Amino acid sequence: MEDPERTEVVLLACGSFNPITNMHLRLFELAKDYLHETGKYKVIKGIISPVGDAYKKKGLISANHRVTMAKLATKNSDWVEVDDWESSQSEWLETLKVLRYHHQKLLSPDPTNSLQDALPLARPGRKRKQEPNRHDPVKKKNQSADIKSVPQVKLLCGSDILESFGIPNLWKLEDIVEIMENHGIVCISRIGNSVEKFIYESDILWKHKNNIHLVEEWITNDISSTKIRRALRRGHSIRYLVPDVVRAYIEKHNLYSSESEDRNAGVVLAPLQKNASDSKN
Repeated sequence: MEDPERTEVVLLACGSFNPITNMHLRLFELAKDYLHETGKYKVIKGIISPVGDAYKKKGLISANHRVTMAKLATKNSDWVEVDDWESSQSEWLETLKVLRYHHQKLLSPDPTNSLQDALPLARPGRKRKQEPNRHDPVKKKNQSADIKSVPQVKLLCGSDILESFGIPNLWKLEDIVEIMENHGIVCISRIGNSVEKFIYESDILWKHKNNIHLVEEWITNDISSTKIRRALRRGHSIRYLVPDVVRAYIEKHNLYSSESEDRNAGVVLAPLQKNASDSKN
């Protein structure tokens, strides 16, 4: 029998997925197990949202290939899916806007949702309502109840993403605050990362530490997209490091080479360029 008091959660992973690896997929399983074991949450969906080409990261191949590989990797999953909304945007989007967008989709699952819908949120809460009547006008006194009926969208990431909050101009301070207050983070620790120390040394993270779920990865796995690309450039096997369908796709399209690794070389990363420009204005 399901516990009606468990908060429903959607896990959202943003990133390059260049390419997607078995470790990316493991993040979802680790996070789901952890949240279920707390007795407070029920994970109902996982979403992989590859970043768009406008991110301008060195070595980033086209979003079309990265999305296709992610879809191939999750084809047999019964709860993790790929969403290409972020990757299809012509401009780079802050992670907060992607979180807002997916929260809005849960509020109103309308395929016409756009960037305009990625507005600041009221804080989500408990279980969702089973059959909301979208045609009835919502009275003010019922608004909080409706908000509580929507699952929480939590950011799923590795410790490297959490620690990137400390890189100047990579994240906006107000974005970090809203992510912490309205969504929360599920962070999977990696080998050699002292995440607790980083949280302790950050006033803003320490203030919201109760909304940061740290998941210890007991079966260590140090696979990364960077290492996969390096192996491919050197003609080494990546079998068992990425799903077989992804490996076959990479080989078929000859995706990663020294030439592709030089893509965007010397180009300033989109968030650094945008946030540095905003700080001057």
